[in-house]
Amino acid sequence: MAVDLILTNVKAYIKKEIVNCSLAIENGRFLKICKATNLPKADAKYDLNELLALPGLIDAHVHLRDEGKAYKEDFYSGTAAAAAGGITTVLDMPNNEPVTMSAEALKARMREAEKRVLVNVGFFSEFPRDIDEIQQIVDQGAVAFKLFMAEQVGGLNIDDDEALVRAFETAKIAGVPVAVHAEDKTLLQNTAKTLKGKNKNDINAFLQAHSESVEETAVRRVLKIVKQVRNRLHFCHVSTRKALKAITEAKRAVLPVTCEATPHHLFLSIVDLKRLGALAVTVPPVREKNNLAALWTGIRQGFVDILASDHAPHVLNEKTAESIWHVKAGIVGLETLLPLLLTEVKRGRLLISDVVSLLAEKPTEIFGLKDRGVLKEGSCADLTVVDLKRKFRIDASEFFSKAKYSPFHGRLVEGKAVKTFVGGRLVFDEGEIVADAGCGKIIRGNKREVCC
Repeated sequence: MAVDLILTNVKAYIKKEIVNCSLAIENGRFLKICKATNLPKADAKYDLNELLALPGLIDAHVHLRDEGKAYKEDFYSGTAAAAAGGITTVLDMPNNEPVTMSAEALKARMREAEKRVLVNVGFFSEFPRDIDEIQQIVDQGAVAFKLFMAEQVGGLNIDDDEALVRAFETAKIAGVPVAVHAEDKTLLQNTAKTLKGKNKNDINAFLQAHSESVEETAVRRVLKIVKQVRNRLHFCHVSTRKALKAITEAKRAVLPVTCEATPHHLFLSIVDLKRLGALAVTVPPVREKNNLAALWTGIRQGFVDILASDHAPHVLNEKTAESIWHVKAGIVGLETLLPLLLTEVKRGRLLISDVVSLLAEKPTEIFGLKDRGVLKEGSCADLTVVDLKRKFRIDASEFFSKAKYSPFHGRLVEGKAVKTFVGGRLVFDEGEIVADAGCGKIIRGNKREVCC
């Protein structure tokens, strides 16, 4: 009996080694990983010509937009961008229109997505107004809850520590982590109000409002709650040395805390922000270079658990307002995440094992994505095939994302995803989407997933 697909002449990353092998895929899973002489017959076969095959990469922080924000990005364009960037699974953030903060809203969003996605998609939810609804949202399939501390987005009163304690306790019982955007709302908004009153509306004013202390204050506040509740907490887009230090101290105290960094906080500084202007505005903002150095040290020492793009597309006129307070914050990142990191592999700052850990193994562990993030028999056949020698300049005009701009436009990089397989199906091949809308799968938290 023939299997669905065989990939031959593969250099595969398996158990922290690069192994020459072939892969047999059946029903969306790796059936056999072996030498070519031991392969079964197949309905289809690809020769990968000794390109490097990595476990399907995971971007755990993505804003796919759609619904009321489909003019910025939609499920098809966003997941096409993911596939083009070598990303086989994305986790979608809940600050949508409508906000994802109920079982009904999550169900409706899943229903819309399943018809159009090209890669696997899991969903965050905001906390609901009624804490008792948390379990219903988890039962519907939310992989985690998101807490925006900079502004009121969901139903939970972010100014009420007792409410946060109850929400964290309930999420802990439900078995899902809480991810936090850590910026202190009171400090941020009071500073911004003062600056606006003085007609300060430039980049410097934005940096002053979103100061390093705004992030550190929020991090330390929520860590006090985690010390009490001991729920799983994940810090999104850490950007400062002091915030990372607080998180590192919590890790050493064996609190169940993880964190992520983004490429823009690793590669861009305030110097770049002032050169690029509003195009590079994001929250938290890019920082002074000493903070970049601290993040790289955190990666090297294992205190930064994952990397994620925080892909946050907007239309161009939303990024070019005259007043900084009217600029939409966010950087497009799905198609630049992997090449930026592979370039650092070439330069010797990262290893391939680091890339796999940061973009596959650790996200799988943190968010409970079963049977993903690893190449082994029985796991989902998600595969990112890269050409480590492929040099090119990032060209935002060629993005699959609707947002055709990037602070990395024109940057020379080395290393590129050339084929992306999702559930054993070739989705992206040498610059083209070659699969139909809806071929990706909806991931539901705390459940064994069907890969195809």
